[in-house]
Order: sequence, then C-alpha cells, then structure tokens
Amino acid sequence: MNLTSSAGVMALSFGLVLNAGAATAQVGCSDGKTLNEGVLTIATSNPAYFPWVMDNDPASGKGFEAAVAYEIAARMGFDAANVAWVASSFDESIQPGLKNFDFNLQQFSITAEREQVVDFSVPYYTAAMAVLTRQSAVDAGITADMASLKGVIWGADASTTALPMLQDLIAPTSAPLLYNDNTDVVAAMKANQVDAALFDLPTALYLGAVVLDDGVILGQFPPERSQNPDRFGLLMEKGNALKSCVDTAITAMTSDGTLAALEAAWLQETTGVPIIK
Repeated sequence: MNLTSSAGVMALSFGLVLNAGAATAQVGCSDGKTLNEGVLTIATSNPAYFPWVMDNDPASGKGFEAAVAYEIAARMGFDAANVAWVASSFDESIQPGLKNFDFNLQQFSITAEREQVVDFSVPYYTAAMAVLTRQSAVDAGITADMASLKGVIWGADASTTALPMLQDLIAPTSAPLLYNDNTDVVAAMKANQVDAALFDLPTALYLGAVVLDDGVILGQFPPERSQNPDRFGLLMEKGNALKSCVDTAITAMTSDGTLAALEAAWLQETTGVPIIK
C-alpha cells in the first residue's frame, strides 16, 4: 500500500474542511439539535481501520471517514474543537433505541431493514468492486487490465452480484468456479484453486490485509460499473433532527466535488488501488 503521499493527503483533507468555513455553514444546525449543546458527537468503531481512519485516531482527521466527518461538521457550523468522538460497535449501533452519538460512520450499508429502526443520511460513499488476488498471481504475470483479467481463473460466491458483474464486465475465457460464500472463495484462493475474486473495496481491503498473508488488491472498477453497489450512510437515531442538516452537507459535498476529492485521496492514492478502465 502506498503511504508516501500521506502528508499531501492530510493537507488536502484539512484544506477542504477549512475551505468550508463559516460562509457555507448551515444556519441553525448547531443550535439545540445535538446530543450535547454546542458539540457534535461522532461515533466510529474501536478499533477503526485503515483507510477509513488512520492509526485508530479519528480525531486526527486522517482517513476517508474521519476526513468526511470533519468536512460535514464544518459545513454544519462546528469547528474541530467542537467535535467529540465516541466508540460504538457496529452491532450495537444498528439496534433501535437511544444513541450516545449524533451520527456514526463505520461503513454502514443503507438497507430497508435497518431503516425501520435507525435513520441514514444520503450516501457519502458508493462501494467500488475490486479485484483481490495474491502476490504469487502477480508474480506470475496478472496485471490490472481487461486483457489480463480475462485469462484469470476466477472464484465467486454464486449468490452475490459479483458473479453477474464478473461474467458481463470481464467475461473470462474460463467459467468462474462457484462457491457457497465468500469464506469458501478465500479458502479456494489460499488453496491455489483460483487466482482472483471480486469483492467490494472495503471487504477486499480487509481480506487483503488481515485474512490473506500475501493478499494484493490489483485494482478497482468505478462504482457506476457495479450492479447494485453498497451505499454507505451516516447512521443516526430514528427521528434525529440533524438528518436534514447532514443530508444538505453531504449533497453539497457531492455537488462541489469534495467527496470525490476525499475518495481519490484516501481510497485511491493512500491505498494504491488503481482504477481499472
């Protein structure tokens, strides 16, 4: 993973927050709507993982979700000194009931089932599909281009959207080997039965760093080329009065290119995962 540009990425992230400033802060979003008066309380997991949060320190503003959180806070009228971080587990956060945070971001996929008990913001990230392989396959000559990918022996979970995307987009010369779930796909990769598989980028980052001792994320496809991609939203207590403020901030960040810039900085440059075209 390429971390040589981390200083520039950090400068970009805080530059975006500073650029938001008071001129674009939303009137009324910091008045009486937060859990604690005058403070925006944001939750994430503990530990929080690369590249969403760097060094398990969200208050640093480093990492995609940490940078997004501070940018949203600034646009809502909260400077960094008035942002407080708390820890909340994934499973605990998606349960109904009172929350110890104003919003929480830790790669929560927006689903209709979850929306029955919690509120989500509009999406701040749409997950790209990424090619996970092993260093041995890279050493054997696999590269991040369509011609090379067509000749790869692929594994796939037969029940996920990765399979039709693999067949339609890449159209490998050999039929993919099908498995019951992603655990079996990774096991097949470890056993040298398959060379590569498609996963959403967050899953690929985890598998490549934690599960496979020689995992390599060869590249990622633009999200718009995925079928029914996961969309991540900020999670809030059901009926939270801040939802409209958060949605307005994220919509503006999407329109003016801020989200795209943060995504490029933290999820492409920092991870070194190229776009496959």
